[in-house]
Amino acid sequence: MIPEGLQYSSIENIVSKIKSLGMNVIRLTYAIEMIDDIYENGSDVLLEQTFINALGNSSGTAVYNSVIEQNPQFNNRTTRLDVFDAIASECYKQQIWIHLDNHVSKAQWCCSETDGNAWFGDTYFNISNWQRGLQYMATYGASWGNLMSMSLRNEPRSPSDNQTLVSESYNWADWYTHVVTASGLINDVNPDVLIFFSGLSYDTYITPIPSGESLRDNYVFNKSSFTYENKIILELHNYANSATSCSDLESTLYTDGFSSLNSSDPSVVNVLPMVMTEWGYSQDNTTYQGVYTTCLQEYLPSLQAGWMIWVLAGSYYIRSGTQDYDETWGLLNHDWSAWRSPAAIENNIVPMVEATLG
Repeated sequence: MIPEGLQYSSIENIVSKIKSLGMNVIRLTYAIEMIDDIYENGSDVLLEQTFINALGNSSGTAVYNSVIEQNPQFNNRTTRLDVFDAIASECYKQQIWIHLDNHVSKAQWCCSETDGNAWFGDTYFNISNWQRGLQYMATYGASWGNLMSMSLRNEPRSPSDNQTLVSESYNWADWYTHVVTASGLINDVNPDVLIFFSGLSYDTYITPIPSGESLRDNYVFNKSSFTYENKIILELHNYANSATSCSDLESTLYTDGFSSLNSSDPSVVNVLPMVMTEWGYSQDNTTYQGVYTTCLQEYLPSLQAGWMIWVLAGSYYIRSGTQDYDETWGLLNHDWSAWRSPAAIENNIVPMVEATLG
């Protein structure tokens, strides 16, 4: 539940690397479990204990000591949210916005259809706790000065190991009920923040929302029914890395939800901003030249659509049980000291940022 890489680098250095790309926002993920802990214990968990809980006493203590060495502003009184505060403060200093992303309920690697975090009411996805957590973070982050936006939930998906929940609830009508309630709760406590609505099937499509079609049970999404319609943003993820045709990929993206940007399309009822909050590829010296990458490099800026890439992290404290896990898709190398693929940065990422921001 701690942002990655702090055992290898200072927050200032990591944010400076992001800034050097010309990027103006980070997607800062968190687990509802963190807020649950605060309510259950009456206070946040200390940083050292968090690492010990995740990595064991020996490894956890060693990583904690490395984090303190790299980030001497932290000490034995530092909590998890103190780390979030420090990241937000440095981003504010370097003029970078914060997008808070509720990634999971139970803190673990995401995502699968059997991880208990998949859908409203899943094993770990307590709806009331989720709503409480969103409100808590919307209120907490308001003091940062650079909290721009919040997601409602990362990659809603079918909970395939719970067929009763699938048959009774995995549909657009239930999605509508829950996201309308949750977005309203956020807006109640922080009316300035933008609210990102993610689609189904790992957030790969949100087709019924731009088109305003029936969502079942007489539910229809109409942006004018929201008092905060100017705060609603749609988001999609895409990992069509095997794409062989750019025109086919563009057509699929348009159907999946990027139609929301086209005010001249008569089939689009709800014209809304769209952001691709996840896309990415292996950071080697050739993959960036493929159809998928070069297509998105041209397509997204042409629409003036925002985007966030997965992933900055060169390694993780722990992923799926493996400590110090190497992330080959990470923009940074394993020890966060340099770009993993300078060629991909120079030829894909930086030009795409420049084209997007104009």
